[in-house]
Amino acid sequence: MNELIIELTDISPRDFFGLENANIDLLKKYFPKLKIVARGNKIKAYGDEDVLEEFDRRLTMLLDQYIKYNKIDENVIERVLTSRNKEEYETPHGSGETIVHGVSGKPIKAQTANQRKLVSLMAKNDMVFAVGPAGTGKTYTGVALAVKALKEKEVKKIILTRPAVEAGENLGFLPGDLKEKLDPYMQPLYDALRDMIPAEKLASHIETGVIQIAPLAFMRGRTLDNAFVILDEAQNTTHAQMKMFLTRMGKNAKFMITGDPGQIDLPRRVTSGLKEALLVLKDVKGVGMIYLDDKDVIRHRLVKEVIAAYKNIENVD
Repeated sequence: MNELIIELTDISPRDFFGLENANIDLLKKYFPKLKIVARGNKIKAYGDEDVLEEFDRRLTMLLDQYIKYNKIDENVIERVLTSRNKEEYETPHGSGETIVHGVSGKPIKAQTANQRKLVSLMAKNDMVFAVGPAGTGKTYTGVALAVKALKEKEVKKIILTRPAVEAGENLGFLPGDLKEKLDPYMQPLYDALRDMIPAEKLASHIETGVIQIAPLAFMRGRTLDNAFVILDEAQNTTHAQMKMFLTRMGKNAKFMITGDPGQIDLPRRVTSGLKEALLVLKDVKGVGMIYLDDKDVIRHRLVKEVIAAYKNIENVD
């Protein structure tokens, strides 16, 4: 009797096996000639070689489906196991605006016209600036695009960074270890990732360095190859910081720079690196720029009203 062993890596066995191993029981139903055992993070199957080959092929298809959509259920399993090819079992994308599927299969979509333009720009350029007020989905859309690129093996890692301007990037006076000092500044990035990657997988990616979240000062001296890199809150970079960051770009890299020029926390008379870069790079081929506005706000309706109210005051000044 032949044996096949498949080990689940970066996948929650509990989610993949199903409640009380319901998904494994369904596999047994479709492969009655095999003895199938699921234990720990391994699936073992015993039987004739030709049946094992088919089982291996179908299980690989199921794993691909789970990795892509972060979800698997009875309908998906039956569709995969009975289909003739990928086109028959692939879950339809509906409007075609889905960027990636988040936790529990939740579709993460570009929800406004400018967000869709941002997705399109990122596909055509290696460096994109996304500028706009709070709540317009700049960072969230960027993280979704990064996760998509990682899942589809277009890049090997995701790097998310912000200037920790509130502490002058001198974090020594804050209590706690390094991670505890940094986390408050990086929380919005963690929040977006938690929506898109299951907790166990996210923890594994962070532990192995596949996903890195660090303040901008930590980018100095690095060359960022095979990575999707997002610089968030870029309005709070100085000239030197922005130039340093942009020149870290390595081979097969995607850079996205997001920021809100209306929320600069730099000292007076210090030029924002974001504002300067938008002027300096506006005619450089391969650099895309998108300006989002209050029509793209997808938070509470009052956020849009707040932005409009402050815009009126600023126009008067």
